[in-house]
Amino acid sequence: MSHPSNYQKRRLFSSYFWVVVSLFLVLFLLGLQGFLLLNSQQLANYFREQVPMSIYFKDTAKDLEMKQLETTLQMADYTKSAVFVSSEEGAKKTQESLGEDFVEQLGGFNPIPNSIDIRLNAQYVTQTDIDTIVEELSSKPYIQEIRYDKPLVSLLNQNVKKISFYMLILSGVFVLIAFLLINSSIRLSVYAKRFTIKTMQMVGATKGFIRRPFIWTSLKLGLIGAVLALAALSVVVYYADRLVPELSILENYEMLGLLIAGVIGFGLLISLISTFFATTRYLNLRTDQLYY
Repeated sequence: MSHPSNYQKRRLFSSYFWVVVSLFLVLFLLGLQGFLLLNSQQLANYFREQVPMSIYFKDTAKDLEMKQLETTLQMADYTKSAVFVSSEEGAKKTQESLGEDFVEQLGGFNPIPNSIDIRLNAQYVTQTDIDTIVEELSSKPYIQEIRYDKPLVSLLNQNVKKISFYMLILSGVFVLIAFLLINSSIRLSVYAKRFTIKTMQMVGATKGFIRRPFIWTSLKLGLIGAVLALAALSVVVYYADRLVPELSILENYEMLGLLIAGVIGFGLLISLISTFFATTRYLNLRTDQLYY
């Protein structure tokens, strides 16, 4: 027959174990949500910078004028990249996309003009900024036409705003759920020692003295849960970086620092608050109320 103290130890260990498991699962999911939220702007910027814009030259444009414009665009604040595409290169790309030699069908005539393909920096991919850039470039006498996907720009910006809004709402709801789940788990662990709390109080121990070991234990459990969550998140971050290397996630030390600090900080804070209120509840109960 097992000793009562062994039973109490097993019961206490079991309560601590489930607190750590709850903390780990909730902090991992919360950290994952935070990771997506912190990278949502970077991901949106990445897609914005993939919107192509092509500047087509007139046949009368001089080589010096085209070269100067390419250099000017490469140095402009709004430019992510600017690459000159000759008439021959443009014809070759068109031929590859069509799957047939259209130049030969036109009797050797190449209708594709010289051009510059540019990508704008993310902050300039707005309809107002693009209109300003197009108006400025169109004023040059050797520019024939400027093309970009206007509906795509509008749709992209609308979707980015919607996604950011819903992610903020979801994050707020998830934080509330996380608080309730972790608080419930810690309250159960404190409940298992409610008689110990009342006994200490009856022999004259102050509330602060009684709370201290519970809070210290809870903080250690919170730290363990946070470390486990960060270990699982590191796997997710590693594979996300390999999946989308353009985002350079592992080189974004500020984002990684915020993520680590957020997971650890939330784990410790929720453990502290939950333990404080749970112990206060049992400290304020009468002895006969401990059985309910």
